[in-house]
Amino acid sequence: MNKKWRDKLQQLIYLVINPLVKGLIKLGLTPNAVTLIGFALNIGVVIIFVAGVEEGNRGDLSYVGWAGALTLFAGLFDMLDGQVARLGNMGSRFGALFDSVLDRYSEMVLFFGICYYLIGHHYFLSSIFAFIALIGSMMVSYTRARAEGLGIECKGGLMQRPERVVIISISAITCGITAHYIGGDYKLFVPGIPFHIFETISIFTFPLFIMAVLTNITAIGRLLDAKKALSAGVLILGIPLLTFAGRPGEEPAFPVPNNVPHMLFYMQRTPNINTIIYDLNIQKDGTLDKDDPVNVYWIRYADGGEKKDLNYIQRKFAYGIKVKSLGNEKYDIRSVAYTKKQMFLMKSATGDYHIYTKINNTMAILSRIYLQIEGGTFWFPNVVYIEMKGIDPVSGKEIKEQFKP
Repeated sequence: MNKKWRDKLQQLIYLVINPLVKGLIKLGLTPNAVTLIGFALNIGVVIIFVAGVEEGNRGDLSYVGWAGALTLFAGLFDMLDGQVARLGNMGSRFGALFDSVLDRYSEMVLFFGICYYLIGHHYFLSSIFAFIALIGSMMVSYTRARAEGLGIECKGGLMQRPERVVIISISAITCGITAHYIGGDYKLFVPGIPFHIFETISIFTFPLFIMAVLTNITAIGRLLDAKKALSAGVLILGIPLLTFAGRPGEEPAFPVPNNVPHMLFYMQRTPNINTIIYDLNIQKDGTLDKDDPVNVYWIRYADGGEKKDLNYIQRKFAYGIKVKSLGNEKYDIRSVAYTKKQMFLMKSATGDYHIYTKINNTMAILSRIYLQIEGGTFWFPNVVYIEMKGIDPVSGKEIKEQFKP
């Protein structure tokens, strides 16, 4: 999916679920409680599949439909727990770990229920594909987690968890509804072919086959992407990316961005060399875009210096900025992740725009922000310290300051 449309879809989803999230927060539910509810609902899905074997018959696919509906509802809680953590300011490193672990348990019990149902009704070949899809699903998640442990962002490919949940639930619901109208035992034969080419359960099992293929392709693709990034890390740094972060508290060597027109400052952080650039948003007529004066994007040195936009999550919760016009060509600039630090976009005596902020109690021209990160998760990294570097506009000397956020 095109990044622009993906971001719009994410914004739409958050717009829809945020009122529910705020309601859960008012009820006093914690992110971990929401995660547990989602897991409990997935256990309910398993119970429905088991009941479909023990109480139903091969032609009664209503159990599949109801299991799909509950799977979709349970999947909603995968999105809610993270939003409850962010909007309720209840995020924690353990909560992020707890969410990841329960997600894996939820997925495994879901596939257990699917395999139990298929084997119980003698769809043996389909149960094999379901099991292969489970393997692929686990490896998609594992390759990302392991790569991020080595300091590599690894999110590409199809069949990530949201897609898997949607495909399983929608195909199961469609199967159950279709069976209501054409019957669960319907089979389609083609003259000259000694076996049927379609039956009602295929509406559910064929997507499982597709998932079995695409999840494993995604896992292998992520492995190859990680290999490429690791190789790039060795080439650029001359040292393995695995040891890039160095000793705790020690800042490794980073490439310095150059030939970046209109750059205001840049941000770098462990555990990799990818760099976030903040530059002036100059329009085609050469003037500053007053509604959106600052561009933010990656230079992904680990991928050969590729320029790449921030995704929606990065822009809204991590590396993006909030801009407020103060008039007279001056803007208040705040990081979305750390709003306490006040910065200003304004012109210097020479008429050039710079970002000004206090560094060691001196209003300086900001040039670089560095984050020393040791452990944590994507959502809740353990930031040991923030270092800000800049130039004293009076003396012209470089000044810097380290502080704990």
